[in-house]
Formats: sequence, structure tokens, C-alpha cells
Amino acid sequence: MYSRIWSQEALEAATASLSLEAQKRAARDAEKKAAKAEAAEAKQADKLAKSVITIKRIERNKKKFVTAVVGLETFGLDLKKASSEPVAKELGKKFATGSSVTKIPSGGEEIVVQGDVSEDLEEFLLDKYEEIPEDNIELVDEKKKKKAAA
Repeated sequence: MYSRIWSQEALEAATASLSLEAQKRAARDAEKKAAKAEAAEAKQADKLAKSVITIKRIERNKKKFVTAVVGLETFGLDLKKASSEPVAKELGKKFATGSSVTKIPSGGEEIVVQGDVSEDLEEFLLDKYEEIPEDNIELVDEKKKKKAAA
């Protein structure tokens, strides 16, 4: 039954029986779909060019730090649930520390790695993931604000 309906000859016979207007309409629809796909691809490329991965070194206590990475999901990297090894788990193994994925108020997700590994983390991301350009990685130092004396 399938071969009778969807075989190459059956499809050609069905398109040949279309009126001239229907064939023109089908051609226009195909052009619109191609233009839409091209525009979506250009939009995605522009989004990747503008997106930035931020690596923050956050001071916890006097000599303790954590490193937070924000913006990896824009490059198509799965942070925690992937068929292969998730990025958070890879970072934990690479630096022999704890790492976790948390949601941030702006709507995205960040990976928090224990310890001051910001420079090493930048090198690791550039070596492991070729789709991340070096210009799109930004290092930030963040210090906790001291509580005001009451």
C-alpha cells in the first residue's frame, strides 16, 4: 500500500495532475520555506557572534573562591542532561572539585565550580569545544560586599 501511494511514480503522477496555478503556488511555498530557513540560520549565526561566556571568580571567604560560568547553553552545550557527558560533570572531573548547575534569575543556567580555576577553565573550554571563539569569553572578578555595621 505504501509503495502505491508514496512511490516516485505515484508522486510524479500526483504533481502532474495539479493545475498550473497549484504548481506555481507550490513553487512559491518552497521559495518561502527556503528564505525562512536562510533567515533563521543567519539569525542563529548572529546570536552566536553576539553571545558571551562569562567566567566569574567569586570570593566566598577570605581565601576561598568559587568560579561561575554563564552562557554556555547559547553555544549548544548541554550543561547537565546529555547523551554524552554533561559539561558540569566534565569540569568537576577535570579540576577534581565539586561542580553544580544552578538556575539564575535572568532565566539561564550557570555552572558553579569550587575553587579558583578561572584561567584554567578558559583554556579548557577553548581546547575542548572548538565552536566557542576566544573573543566570546570574558573573565570577571567579583568580591562579596561586606555587611554594614549596625
